[in-house]
Formats: sequence, C-alpha cells, structure tokens
Amino acid sequence: MNPHDYCQDKAARSGSSFYYSFMFLPPERRRAITALYAFCREVDDVVDECHDPSLAQAKLEWWRKEVACAWAGNPTHPVGHALKDVLARFALPQEQLLEIIDGMAMDLSQTRYLDFKGLQLYCYRVASVVGLLAAEIFGYQDRQTLKYAHDLGLAFQLTNIIRDVGEDARRGRIYLPIDDLQRFGVPAKDILEARHSAAFRDLMAFQAERAEAFYDQAFAQLPRVDRKSQRPGLVMAAIYRTLLREIAADGFQVLDRRTSLTPLRKVWLAGTTWFRG
Repeated sequence: MNPHDYCQDKAARSGSSFYYSFMFLPPERRRAITALYAFCREVDDVVDECHDPSLAQAKLEWWRKEVACAWAGNPTHPVGHALKDVLARFALPQEQLLEIIDGMAMDLSQTRYLDFKGLQLYCYRVASVVGLLAAEIFGYQDRQTLKYAHDLGLAFQLTNIIRDVGEDARRGRIYLPIDDLQRFGVPAKDILEARHSAAFRDLMAFQAERAEAFYDQAFAQLPRVDRKSQRPGLVMAAIYRTLLREIAADGFQVLDRRTSLTPLRKVWLAGTTWFRG
C-alpha cells in the first residue's frame, strides 16, 4: 500500500464527514487534503487510544519529529511520506501542523476550561488551524477567506464538542466552559454521571447558539471570488450544521448516545451543496 492509499484508507475507515466533503475534489487536491486529514487522525488517535499520558506525550513528540522529517524530505511513516508529496505542490506551514499537535497535547494535561476564551485556544489549535491549512489546499484569491476558514473550523469544533459531551465525559473530559455550567446551574458531576435535565438542555441550547453564530460569521466572511474553490468547506458545513440541528431537535440527548447522519444523507448533502456552488 502506497502512502496515499494508506491515507485514503484511514479517511474512509473513520466514517468522518470530512471524507464526504472532499470526494468531489480534483485528484491532486483530494490527495493533499486526505493526507492532512490522515495526519490529524493519527495524532488524535494517540491521545484517545493511549491511556498512559507519558507514553502519549512521547508519541506526540515522535510525530513532531516526523513533521520535521517530512519537511526535510526523509519521513518514515506513510502519512509523513504523503505530506512530503503534498509539500511539493502546496505551501503548508510546518508551524501549523505542529500547532495541531500542541492542541492534541492539551488533552493530556487539561480536562476543564474555565471560560470560552480558554476553550478557544484549544479549538483554534485542533480545528481552526486545520481550516487554515485546508484553505491553502483548496486555493483562494482573497486573504479574507482565511478569516472564513478560521471561524468555520471553530464552528466545526463546537459542534463536535456538543455531539461528544457524553463520550468525552466517559474519558473524564468536559469541554463545556465552567462559567457556562455555573450560569445554567449544571454541576460537572451531572455530566460525568450522564444525568439529563432541563438545565442541561438549556445549557446545550446556549452552546448550539454559539456554534450557529460562528457558522453565520464564517459564511459572512467568505468572498464571492473564492466560494467555488472553498466548496469542500461549505459541504462540510452543510453536513455539520444539519447534524447540530438534529441534535437540537432531539433535545440534546448527548450524554448517553451519539447522534449521527447516515452515509446516504451525507452523500446527498455533499452533492446538493457542491453542485449548488
């Protein structure tokens, strides 16, 4: 299996909505964004699947070195080789890939966030930076598009946090800001013990409104000249925003279940959004 096939397999097996967002891209750009996605999956899996924090930290340090090796032209991992190929065509800053690893490393030392400002740094590193890199791969003419990519990445991560509240709690993590929990009268213990309540539903409705606001803010910043090139992000937004609204319609039952869209529905959303342009 060559490096790009490895990345393609990694993306396909994940079942992520990202896979559907770049299915219509030309081959060269599709290989590049698939390599970026596979890199994100590899470093995310380190944190989620390695239960020894010191070992996970060591593995993330290995990935920092692998990024440097990819830039130097001598990687060892299939994803590193795929990234090396991507660098020959797209100007992806090495520092931004390292920032993604920095974001993943935050999960090893921080399980709570005092306020939204603190959470934003985490979201920037694990999601907005990915959006900025993706914008480089998709191509743009107006640098305003980078503001769109930044805010859209933040909206995606906030949607992920809402969807995964229960799953994250079972790992001992609560990404919902502490001051929001206090404002709505939801003890952290209720989340950790999966106790649904009217107060929790109100808290989650507030989180969803915040995410919706970032979707709106992102779309308002996308220049018309770059709308066609940035269609993969719009596809992703259509899928993620639909998911967010499904969760809301279900009363934010996220503590003991995970809401998802069927592959067929994702394909339909991807196709209609792409060809609408």
